[in-house]
Amino acid sequence: MQRYFVPLKQLEGNKVDIIGDDRHHIANVLRMSAGEEIICVFDDGKAALVSIEEITSEAVIGHVIKWMEEEKEMPVHITIVSGLPKGDKLEYIVQKGTELGASSFIPFISDRSIVKWDSKKASKKIDRLQKIAKEAAEQSHRTHVPSVEQPVTLAQLLNRAANYDVLLVAFEEEAKQGEKSALHQALKVMKPGASVIVVFGPEGGLTDKEVSALKDAGFTACGLGPRILRTETAPLYVLSAVSYQLELMG
Repeated sequence: MQRYFVPLKQLEGNKVDIIGDDRHHIANVLRMSAGEEIICVFDDGKAALVSIEEITSEAVIGHVIKWMEEEKEMPVHITIVSGLPKGDKLEYIVQKGTELGASSFIPFISDRSIVKWDSKKASKKIDRLQKIAKEAAEQSHRTHVPSVEQPVTLAQLLNRAANYDVLLVAFEEEAKQGEKSALHQALKVMKPGASVIVVFGPEGGLTDKEVSALKDAGFTACGLGPRILRTETAPLYVLSAVSYQLELMG
């Protein structure tokens, strides 16, 4: 069943007004009509089965049939920090990372990032990434849309580290040297409700200087197995590992 994220301010009693792109999608793409049902997820994470009552040029007007009990979110809050990659790789990371349960995404301006964001165009890029996150969250039946933040420097990233319970940095040199246990140990002691931040380098990887600075700030460097993963694959590996450990093994 089609799912839409709706601002709580558009809910009044049991009446829901769906506007903007979502109204267009319902009316013009899916060509739905009165009497059909959708799921609306509100800002507070609550989901409701909604019956469409009327479709106007301004809004889709619906009525809450029943509230739903759903457990869709990862038991920990994971922030993915990605060294700015080339092309559309960041879009891929946001889309697939959302499907796998990430809570937020932070682009990272690392030493080896080839891509340079024009500050004048940054807002439009973030808006597009946020839209991708919203659509992926709807597709994967989540009750939370991950946030996509403005790019940060290493100094800004280090300043934010104190806000997290678990700090990890994926470093390919650890894998090359045969490190196998750091991620496993972190997953074993990870508690539900914990906030986790994981840093990944761009295509060229992180520099030794960056990794040293992250370690000094409390990050644990970990390998991701014997194979070297692409910058867009590594975050998905970690999210899958966390989900397996906390959602399937629990």
